[in-house]
Amino acid sequence: MESCAQAPSPTTADRYEAFARDIAALRKRIEAELGEEDLAHLRKVERWGRIATAVGLATCWVAPNPVSAVALSLGRSTRWLLMHHVGHRGYDKVPGVPPEYTSRVFARGKRRRLDWNDWMVPEAWIYEHNVLHHAHTGEEDDPDLVERNTEELRAPWLPKLARYATVGLLGATWRVTYYAPKTIATWMRRHGPVDDTEVRRTLVWECYVPYALWHFAALPAAYLPLGPWAAASALVNSIAADVLTNMHTFFVVGPNHTGDDIYRFDARPRSRAEHVVRQVVGSVNYRTGGDARDYLHLFLNYQIEHHLFPDLPMRQYQRIQPEVRAICEEHGVPYVQEGVVARFKKLVRVVVGDAKMRRVRDIAAGITAA
Repeated sequence: MESCAQAPSPTTADRYEAFARDIAALRKRIEAELGEEDLAHLRKVERWGRIATAVGLATCWVAPNPVSAVALSLGRSTRWLLMHHVGHRGYDKVPGVPPEYTSRVFARGKRRRLDWNDWMVPEAWIYEHNVLHHAHTGEEDDPDLVERNTEELRAPWLPKLARYATVGLLGATWRVTYYAPKTIATWMRRHGPVDDTEVRRTLVWECYVPYALWHFAALPAAYLPLGPWAAASALVNSIAADVLTNMHTFFVVGPNHTGDDIYRFDARPRSRAEHVVRQVVGSVNYRTGGDARDYLHLFLNYQIEHHLFPDLPMRQYQRIQPEVRAICEEHGVPYVQEGVVARFKKLVRVVVGDAKMRRVRDIAAGITAA
């Protein structure tokens, strides 16, 4: 009689290999479809930011007011958005891309202040974020591992109220107090030890002074011909805009890899397939769909797709998100997606010590959905 023995079930490692192959096939197909529509979409997003900035500049001299502060803030957040995706080489492979939208030119050299006049040195941010964070997502070598970076905040002697207050203060200042010093120190020490004094000097003269002179001195000074009140109003609105930009970026960046349903890893991946799986189970999406919603999320609501394909244009994340989720479901890879407010609450719970992230050494042993 012919044998009818059932074929053995694939191992977890086999499933992850199959998952990685499907993801690679998706990348190959999408890269072949890049074109002018991606550039048009990029220009539209940039145009929205420029309009916001124009509204802010046109109203900031009248009086301290929320319209100006919000508009200026949205314009600055838009430049962050562009730096993130262009700096990740998201448009380098698009046919016919102008040089100013490539990672080799955008915010580099003389274009630094024109393209991304933020607190950070672009090359330092690219190294800290694009290189280290993406290569070591959720590991001890990830410079942006929130749970580890906030360990001191969970000291037993620190009252819970003080922990929450510190989170609020960090959110209002984090580009200045966390990201600028973190990126410049990491970048300067990439080849070996560097004296702390030299790091601080570079931080002050390359990060703090240029930004402050432009946004808090030159900008209000431009309104002096309209009188002291106009200049003072511009200064107040510019400072308020900076606080709002900090809060906006912290709100959508912070929760991307944090929560009690998100994994962090105690060892390096054993294979390329495991690395690919980690990009999914160590990241979280927010609600997605529609340029307006995605723009307000700075397109960070596609964090899973971004970590799988960091060098794709923003528009492509919108296109492939349902397919990526379907591939994850097919291969049993947990895909976490939730509203940004709910995710921010989960971030805060981890930071203050009310929750812990999932920790795993070898995901080949199996990972499960929350």
